[in-house]
Amino acid sequence: MPMRYDAGEVITAMVTPMNEKKEIDYDKAESLVKYLINNGSDSILVAGTTGESPTLTHEEEVELISTVKRAAANKVKIIANSGSNSTETAVKSAENAQKEEVDAILSVVPYYNKPSQKGMIEHFSAIAESVDLPIILYNIPSRTGVTMQPKTVAYLAGKYDNIVAVKQSCPDLDMVSELKMYCPEDFVIYSGDDSLTLPMLSIGAHGVISVASHLFGSEIKSMIRNFKTGNPAAAKNMHQKLFNIFKKLFMAPNPVPIKAALAHKNLIEEYVRRPLVELTEDEKIILFSAIDSFN
Repeated sequence: MPMRYDAGEVITAMVTPMNEKKEIDYDKAESLVKYLINNGSDSILVAGTTGESPTLTHEEEVELISTVKRAAANKVKIIANSGSNSTETAVKSAENAQKEEVDAILSVVPYYNKPSQKGMIEHFSAIAESVDLPIILYNIPSRTGVTMQPKTVAYLAGKYDNIVAVKQSCPDLDMVSELKMYCPEDFVIYSGDDSLTLPMLSIGAHGVISVASHLFGSEIKSMIRNFKTGNPAAAKNMHQKLFNIFKKLFMAPNPVPIKAALAHKNLIEEYVRRPLVELTEDEKIILFSAIDSFN
């Protein structure tokens, strides 16, 4: 059965390039999009957590989406982050994203106020009923403080055709098995953690919404392709080669390490907005050593 929506196997959760004044560098954003398209990304997620969404203004988000869409030139799908812990705000954000003509939205489980499963159903139902866009649910208990259960996801996926996928950022692989058991056959599961991509593929995930794909998109793509086309040994070897880098890219709060790594490759500057701070020189030595020793 074909998937109800396919954003590809490698979706890059793109950083938001900034200059020394902590202003968005739209020129660097445009060049980064083109780089990602040429290096394994099937879709690009704009203004997510990796894009420092908590510190972006609405006006900046709109300009960033416009910049990324222009740079992508319809070569990849553009997904906009539009989640909130306020249902009313999340609905408005989804409606605004639809006006910007993005290809899909990502919407996170409400954070901090820790809703019940019933509350999550009402929250995502309101979003699904407000827009026609494909919606990717985002389950990340480490940031939200609460877990969306597989049966909750399955209920939403069964009721709404435009709830098409889930980004599962949770190390509990049993939940992925349960998602495959309970959800419609055409519902898509994405790993939300680079290091869990291969394990999740083995029990039914389709791909990854990735941070490491900024640097190793083609390698991650080959890992997924090898697994799906009957060469699990090659997939395992690539996973093991990348595993240390996957972990080092989260040695500090995301996106601090990946921005430092991209600056190391002269693709952007390393600057992040407060309350995030840049890596120390000692941390950079550890990170860059892992990246430079990849080959």
